[in-house]
This record gives sequence, structure tokens and C-alpha cells, in this order.
Amino acid sequence: MALTYKTRRRLSLLILLVGLPLYIAASLWVISLFDRPPFVLEVAVYVVLGVLWALPFKAVFKGVGKADPDAPGEDAG
Repeated sequence: MALTYKTRRRLSLLILLVGLPLYIAASLWVISLFDRPPFVLEVAVYVVLGVLWALPFKAVFKGVGKADPDAPGEDAG
């Protein structure tokens, strides 16, 4: 079942405002359980985690910044 534009837009907002801060807090907590790694490794871990969170939500975020394709056009009057 494909999500409508309006649903994807609301879901992306929810993910960015609630899910992303929770993901950041969880990843910082998991990293803090271990001894601090060398700086380069720590940066690499954060870069990978920064990209990894968005992969499952690619379909939700795709096209959200564009105009609603389901909205009636201006010339439909």
C-alpha cells in the first residue's frame, strides 16, 4: 500500500521531530558504554550511524519537499 503525499509528509515530520532525537540519544548511550575509541574511529562510527538512520525511511522522505502531486492544478477551474 503506497502512502499518500499528506501521510508521507506527516510521517516524515514525526520521524524528524521524535524519532531522530531518540535515535541520537540511543546511539550516544550505546557508544558511551564502551571505552572512548580513537578519534578517527569515533568519527567514522558517527558518520555511519548518521547515514544508517535514514536508509529505512528513504521512501517516506522521497519527494516530500516538492509540491503535492495529488493537488488539483491551477488551471483546473
